[in-house]
Amino acid sequence: MFAKTQGVSFTRTATIGRQELHLSANALKRILLDFGYSPAANEVTDLMEQADGFAEPLLEALGAIEIRSFDASPYEGASNVHDFNSPIDPGFKNYFTVVIDSGTLEHIFNFPTAIKNCMEMVAVGGHFIGITPMNNFVGHGFYQFSPELFFRIFSESNGFRIRRMIAFEHRPGADWFAVADPAAIKERVSLVNAQPTLLMVIAEKVAAVQVFAAPPQQSDYVDLWQSKDAEPEPGSLPSPAVINAPHFRAGLFARIARRLYGFAPAPVKRLYRRTGVFRPFSNPRFFRRLRVPQVQQASLPLLVPPSGRGLVTPHGAGERSRPPTSFPKR
Repeated sequence: MFAKTQGVSFTRTATIGRQELHLSANALKRILLDFGYSPAANEVTDLMEQADGFAEPLLEALGAIEIRSFDASPYEGASNVHDFNSPIDPGFKNYFTVVIDSGTLEHIFNFPTAIKNCMEMVAVGGHFIGITPMNNFVGHGFYQFSPELFFRIFSESNGFRIRRMIAFEHRPGADWFAVADPAAIKERVSLVNAQPTLLMVIAEKVAAVQVFAAPPQQSDYVDLWQSKDAEPEPGSLPSPAVINAPHFRAGLFARIARRLYGFAPAPVKRLYRRTGVFRPFSNPRFFRRLRVPQVQQASLPLLVPPSGRGLVTPHGAGERSRPPTSFPKR
């Protein structure tokens, strides 16, 4: 929903793994209402149940005409069986208006090839959307990712630009935070927190160029290498900026509180967060709280339900017919 407000076209959608809707019908309805839509109860149920809980009906409602799902195995009914450890079929390059990864890339050992596949599949003017583990997901997959990785990957040299980089804790009602680019603020953007945390990336493809013609490099080291001093002074190498974050400079009580935080009951945790003893997103240079979706409602696109009745619309919007269901062959 948020990506739709950012101008992402779902006309030709590719998903990495066949995506399921891991939420209740009531939760989906609340999200639709938050973004300015007025769904009837039966329409929300249709979105949840038409494909046995998979995401295709919702993607169609967002405007998808062609939907392809890619997986290494057919066990969940993916439309295309392909192991993303290997390069993608050239026929899918520069084709999709959006490529969505919502929790697959961290499970693929050959991440550079997998993300390169995703980037090459996006058509110029299209977008990559990624929702991936950022913190406290050890054991979930092979990897969890730093924001800097995606800032360096989705660069102009690789034909992309970042539209949004957002971090949020994996819990109901969590705030969203825009993440600063370490190259822009000249600091490492680090996070120490107690909750599983996700990273959402929306990147637009602006040019069809060779991806990873030069490998991405961490920005602070690039600055160091390009500095006038060939031999840095001892101790001048970059160090994690989290050490300078406000919550790290706290005294003994705060350090003890952070250790006990994981064992504390929910009311005590809320007190910690309100009093600032434990505020992992408190550094304003690194993270900026977003008010979503209130600031996004100025230009809401129409949402088309799979039923074609045109009833799931932004408040005050008119009707629109269902997209054609005959997908182009590929």
